[in-house]
Amino acid sequence: MSSGRQRLGAAAEDAAERFLVAQGLQILERNFRRRLGEIDLIARQGEVLVMVEVRTRSSAAFGGAAASVSVAKQRRIVRTAQQLLQRQRALAALRARFDVIVVHQPAAAVPRIEWIRHAFEA
Repeated sequence: MSSGRQRLGAAAEDAAERFLVAQGLQILERNFRRRLGEIDLIARQGEVLVMVEVRTRSSAAFGGAAASVSVAKQRRIVRTAQQLLQRQRALAALRARFDVIVVHQPAAAVPRIEWIRHAFEA
């Protein structure tokens, strides 16, 4: 059985995925996991490979959800992306971008989405 936190995270990822598809992105993979880390959503926008970290928070305390993507977390995401590109060479030809999507109230009928493109670099 999943915890409330896991359900909230899954709801945020569902909302982020729907949002990106509505924006014209093609979702290639969800929850790409490796020993070093995880990428929540991997999408394609034209000739750009978009790796997305999905965040949600119940309050804006401590800087909010976007601020929670620490430098260490960014490094783990970048290393995981490198492993993805080694395994799927066709994707390596695309330009890569790292985005953060913040989902406010993911359990709401219409959650508020904040899309931070180019949130960090490799």
